[in-house]
Amino acid sequence: MKKRIPLIIVIALVLSGAVYFWMNQPREIPPQVIATSIPPSPFPTVAPAHAPELLPIPDGDLKEDIIAAGDYLVRQQLANGELAYQVNILNNDRSSTPTYIRLMGGTGALYSVCRVAGDSEYCDAGDRALEHYLSMLLSDPEHFKGTCLYTNGVCPLGGASAAIDAIYKRWQATGSVVLNGNDLLATAADLGYFIVSMRRPEGGFYHSFDPHLAGTVDLNYSSPTFNGEGLYALMQLYEMTGNEFWLAQAREVNDFMLNQPVMEDYGHSYAFALFARLDELTPADKAYARQIADLIILGEIRSLNPANGSSATATKMEALAALAEALTLSDADHEWIAREIRTFITFVQARQLPDNDCNFETTDEMISRYQGGLFSTCDDPSIRVDGVQHWINGLTTYLEYQGLVGRR
Repeated sequence: MKKRIPLIIVIALVLSGAVYFWMNQPREIPPQVIATSIPPSPFPTVAPAHAPELLPIPDGDLKEDIIAAGDYLVRQQLANGELAYQVNILNNDRSSTPTYIRLMGGTGALYSVCRVAGDSEYCDAGDRALEHYLSMLLSDPEHFKGTCLYTNGVCPLGGASAAIDAIYKRWQATGSVVLNGNDLLATAADLGYFIVSMRRPEGGFYHSFDPHLAGTVDLNYSSPTFNGEGLYALMQLYEMTGNEFWLAQAREVNDFMLNQPVMEDYGHSYAFALFARLDELTPADKAYARQIADLIILGEIRSLNPANGSSATATKMEALAALAEALTLSDADHEWIAREIRTFITFVQARQLPDNDCNFETTDEMISRYQGGLFSTCDDPSIRVDGVQHWINGLTTYLEYQGLVGRR
């Protein structure tokens, strides 16, 4: 009887270990939550693969416009890091319903200004904003893959893309992926895994995810910018890490997008620029890039109607600048795009205070508050953070393009 006791103990220990292992396994994600499983990454994402490759940025008036826009963002920033979302320049009325996707985009723009100006004041402001908005990130391994930006009750695809973009632009400006001891590159990778998990079987993305309860994707919600922004974020991850996993994912998404109707897609335009610099532009890529540019230029007369908003026009200019950069890096014809970019820039410059093409009566107090900001239209004299963001990033890309042309 005594000889059987150890055997019983061993069996009991084995069984208890098996139960413990079974109880602690993560739950299966229901099929309707994430349609595409994430293939394993062949290389760990633990540190930047290299220092950022910075394209030359020449001095000039446009550089001063970028810095003025950055000054507006810094001047409006609260002590807790929060940026101003929207403010009416005539009555100082502030919007109470911000979207954190756009505010995260404004955070990334601060790092662009930091890089252009070579002044850490803008990076410090970006860090305050980034720390504030990173608190909106959500992870729940039992219900979904990776990390998302939670805003307005859901996790939009564009939120994860905007957060990666802010981290990428900080890396460009500082060469660092550490913020107060936090590994931003690991955060960016987790955001990337969320983006990949939102892949549709046919190659695109689901655009919205509800993380509550079991977690479900919204099959019907669609944003015209999210596919391009998601693609761009994957390429940003590839540049920071050198991990071929992100490039492979980006190529699959791009192949799908090349077969979709052409849109004025600034995110896809940026992705083409990174494909050209880090990999290659295929003949199909170049043809599609030209179609995006043609579509924007074809609508130029309508776009430059005074009734149109400066933010939309700045975004069109941003897309053209990225496409010009992509074609230059690929040794393809690009001058035809450059001729059009300045026209869009001139239109938007007339909306950057203290300039205004609406003949608003401006006071010294108004200018001291809002100088550098970009108001929308004569009927809507509001400065919104995404308009300033697209202006800063578009001008920065255009100056990069000019610098590329100048050294070739």
